[in-house]
Amino acid sequence: MSTQTPARPAEASGLFRLGGDLPVHRLGLGTMRLTGPGVWGDPADPAEAVRVVRRARELGVDFIDTAAAYGPFVSDEIIRRALHPYPEDLVLASKVGLARPGPDQWQPVGRPEFLREQAESSLRHLGVDSVGLMQLHRVDPAVPLADQIGELVLLQQEGKIRHIGLSEVGVEQIERARQIAPIVSVQNLYNLSDRHYEDVLRYCEREGIAFIPWFPIASGALARPDSPARQVAADADATAAQLSLAWLLRHSPVVLPIPGTSTVAHVEENTRSAELTLTDEQYQALTAVA
Repeated sequence: MSTQTPARPAEASGLFRLGGDLPVHRLGLGTMRLTGPGVWGDPADPAEAVRVVRRARELGVDFIDTAAAYGPFVSDEIIRRALHPYPEDLVLASKVGLARPGPDQWQPVGRPEFLREQAESSLRHLGVDSVGLMQLHRVDPAVPLADQIGELVLLQQEGKIRHIGLSEVGVEQIERARQIAPIVSVQNLYNLSDRHYEDVLRYCEREGIAFIPWFPIASGALARPDSPARQVAADADATAAQLSLAWLLRHSPVVLPIPGTSTVAHVEENTRSAELTLTDEQYQALTAVA
């Protein structure tokens, strides 16, 4: 497989430097939807899953987010089949600290030995010695935060991860974690119609921390018959998904959306959102949707 640098229609999304030294284009790819519904379940169409990752790369995506709990390790294997050996500019981000004992069961586990086991297993499944970003998938309230972040620091010192991030946290937790180690990213639920973590986003903005919204597409809110977004969509010749992502990219320079999908068609649709330039009026109309 060629490792030639791909064309970048995603160029309009701009660059963000994780930790100040790791450049990525702001529109990435999330991989949870590539996995099957059950524990250790393969996707319904493994070949299409591989095509999704390859097509995202062809379209200029250089930031791919996975997690040990996705499958577990199913998304890691898909990424490896699709892109290994990896291009030098590709940044892989993973997450540890969440167990999946059942298809719809997710359980925070922050014991240091579990975090290490997940991290090292993820590296093996991805086929790498190190990843650019490792995030604590959930804070385990039963384990001291210092022990959880401390284990990631040890992995960092061993050269197995480059930067450390957090997921589903509030400002107070971020500040506590930053007393233990530099934190370069926060991955929280956030989209056009769910802005519960607006305070976290603004904190990240002030501190130069990447804010990675999971579930970034809010198509439902935009598709309502009375939504002003319907006129924006018509004027911009864009889909609801594209408007959701374009709004996020406009909303803050530290936002790195990672839309996920299981089809090549949706990868192509989502990636085109980076080419949209919302006018002030369009941005304000979308902001008022929620």
